[in-house]
Amino acid sequence: MDQHGRLAVVTGANSGIGYVTARELARSGAHVVLACRNPARGRAAVDSLRAEVPGAQLELRPLDLADSASIRAFAADWAHDRLDLLVNNAGIAMVPFARTRDGFETQFGVNHLGTFALTGLMLRYLAAAPEPRVVTVSSEGQRFAPFDLKNLNAERRYRTAFAYVQSKRANLYFAMELQRRADAAGLPLRSMAVAPGLTRTNVLTGGANVDRGRLYATSTRLLVRWLFRPTPEGAKTSLYAATAADLPGGSYVVPDGLLQLRGEPVPRTGERAMRDTVTAARLWELSEELTGVRYRIPTTTTDLTIV
Repeated sequence: MDQHGRLAVVTGANSGIGYVTARELARSGAHVVLACRNPARGRAAVDSLRAEVPGAQLELRPLDLADSASIRAFAADWAHDRLDLLVNNAGIAMVPFARTRDGFETQFGVNHLGTFALTGLMLRYLAAAPEPRVVTVSSEGQRFAPFDLKNLNAERRYRTAFAYVQSKRANLYFAMELQRRADAAGLPLRSMAVAPGLTRTNVLTGGANVDRGRLYATSTRLLVRWLFRPTPEGAKTSLYAATAADLPGGSYVVPDGLLQLRGEPVPRTGERAMRDTVTAARLWELSEELTGVRYRIPTTTTDLTIV
């Protein structure tokens, strides 16, 4: 699909799936804003993208999803009159226990609450676009999450893998609930969730995982090298959700192979979480309370206000 004339934001675009997503959107003609936590890595990514895609329309903007002040600054300093596509790609995985600057458990805070707040604060610009889309990267692991609304923020106990898959289930609930609320308001926004499958990125070895020791780093790199597929393969679901002309809002796009680990993008309709409106609505309410970002989805774009 030709992307000329579209304005896109890709979070975590300096590496991995985010980098490939930004590259292919730019290659197709989109103006791409790379929203990155680390300025130096962001600049290096922009240089690499321009070498790979001569003439690419790129911007670099600082964004730290672990810091509400950074999220609000990103939205407040937005210099365009609209946003056609927001790809909520940035996230962390399997990290030791820690808290964000706002006091949230980091996996829940970054993967879900940061994404929730950013989307809400950018909604006014999405509503100003003729055919806006929001693509939120979940995980095939979300299927194994026993979702606990009373322990979202590690209030009682922290288990690394549990916290991760729970945050990714939250991504799916969010994407589906955003679509329901947009539909109810008559807003022509399409919200999709995607699972990339097993993909070679630095999410298991970078960030907070850097300090987990040589044995962890060596064994994890070997695991990723032998069992995980190349990064461009993992970006396929994000790119499909971002560009497929006939894909309806409320879709969940996954690899079509065994256990959603490999394969080509395909919409999945049998996921129970997609139909769990009660849990999704309660999570939405809690997210508004925790972030202070309260969505006021309008029936017309001129009525849109975000607290």
